[in-house]
Amino acid sequence: MSTDARGLRRHITARAATGLVIANVIGAGVFTTTGFQAADLGSPTLILILWAVGGALAYCGALCYAELGAAMPEAGAEYVYLRRTYGPAFGFMSAFVSLIAGFPAPIAAALKSLVRYLTAFFPILERDPLVLGVVHLGDLVAVLLIWALVAIQFRGKDSAIRFNNMVTVSKAAGLVAIIAAAALVGHGDLTHFSYVSAGYQAMSATNTMTALGTSLIFVMFCYSGWNAAAYVASEIVEPQRNLPRALLAGTLIVTIIYLGLNAMYLYGADVDELAGKVEVGLVAARHLFGEWGARLVTIVLSVSLLASASAMTIAGPRVYFAVGSDVPALGALATTTAGGVPSTSLIVQGTVASIIVVTGQVDQILSYAGFTLALMSALAISCVIVLRIRAPEMPRPFRAWGYPIPPLFFLAVSIWTMFWAFRGRPVESSLALLTVAAGGVIFVLSGMGRTPRPGNPQ
Repeated sequence: MSTDARGLRRHITARAATGLVIANVIGAGVFTTTGFQAADLGSPTLILILWAVGGALAYCGALCYAELGAAMPEAGAEYVYLRRTYGPAFGFMSAFVSLIAGFPAPIAAALKSLVRYLTAFFPILERDPLVLGVVHLGDLVAVLLIWALVAIQFRGKDSAIRFNNMVTVSKAAGLVAIIAAAALVGHGDLTHFSYVSAGYQAMSATNTMTALGTSLIFVMFCYSGWNAAAYVASEIVEPQRNLPRALLAGTLIVTIIYLGLNAMYLYGADVDELAGKVEVGLVAARHLFGEWGARLVTIVLSVSLLASASAMTIAGPRVYFAVGSDVPALGALATTTAGGVPSTSLIVQGTVASIIVVTGQVDQILSYAGFTLALMSALAISCVIVLRIRAPEMPRPFRAWGYPIPPLFFLAVSIWTMFWAFRGRPVESSLALLTVAAGGVIFVLSGMGRTPRPGNPQ
C-alpha cells in the first residue's frame, strides 16, 4: 500500500471516497432546513428551485475541487489550495474556519437534530430536563455521541472507514426507499405543491430577496460536504483519477436524493405545517405513513444523521493535521497514533463540537456555518481561475469541464447569496466574518508567517 509525502497511507478506494462525500453531504441540513425555508419563504416552488440551484452550485464546486485536488492530492483541501494560491495566511484562516465552523458546527447540528428525531422514541428528550443543573439531557446525549464517534476513529482508520461505509449504504438505501414509498403508498396531497402561505403573498420584493438569500445559505450548507473526499486526498488510491470520480458521482447522487426528499416533505405536508419545524421529516412522515411508518422513517433519518457526523469526524482532523505538519508552532495537531489516526486533532475537534452543542440552536448553527463555509468555498473556487492564469504549466490530470463557467457561476451565486443572507441574518453572518478575521489575527500575532516549515511554498 503506497503512502503520500507525509506518510499517510493510501487506503481509501474510489467507492469509499464516494461514500464519504455522500455521508458528509447528507447531514442535519436536509432534515431540518426545509422547515426554516417554509417559514421564511412559504412557497413550495421556490423551495424546490433553491434545492436545484444548490445542486448545480455543488456540482460546479465539485468540478473545481476535482481540478485542484487532482493537481494537489494532499490532505487539507482548501487549506492546501489557498496556501498555494494566496499564501500561508489564507491557508491558515481556512483551517481555522474548518476547526470552528467547517466540521465541529455541522457535527453539532447533525447530532442535535438526531436527538430531536429520537424524541419520537424517547419523549424525555423532548422535555429536555437539566442534568446536574448544567446541561440539557438532549445536549448531553449529543455530546456523548460526539465522543463515541471519536472513539471509533481511535480504533484505526480501516475500522472508521468500514463503519462509515456501512452506515452510508444503509443511509442511501433507506432514503431511496422512503422516497419511493412516499410516491407509491404515501397519503400525500399534490395540492401542497401549489399552496403558498399568506406571508409569502404579502412579502415585498426586498423581503423576498432577503428570504431567498437566507434560504440559499441554508441550502448551500446542506450541500457543503460535496468536497469531503478532497480532505483525504492523500489517503485515496490513485487520487488523480479517483478523487474527481468520487466528488462528481457523490454530488450527483446527493442532488437527486435531496430533490426527492424535499418533494416528499411537500407531498406529505403543506408549507404552513412545515414552517419552523426542525424535524420536518417526522412531520411529513406522520401525514404520509401514520405513526408507525413515521417511526420507521425516523430510524432511517437517525442513521443518516449519524452517518453524516461520522464522515465529518473522519474528514475534519485531516485539515488540522495538514496545518500541524506545515506550522511548527502547531505541530501537536500532526500527532498520530500508531495506526496513523490524527489523535490530537480528533480530540480538539470533539471538544469544539461539544461546546457548540451546548451553546447554540440548530437554525443558528446552520446559518452561521453556512455563511462561513460559503465564503471560504468561494475563495477556494477562485483558486482555479488564479492558478490557470498564474501557473498555466501546472500539471492538471483533471480539468474542470466547461471552464470558466463552473467557477464563475459558483462565485456569482455565492456573492449574491452572502449579500442577501447578511441582510436577513446579520448576527450569524457577522459572527461568521469575525471567525474568519480571528483566524487572520491569530496568524499575524503568533508570527506563524515568519516560521514556515522548510520547503513549503510562501
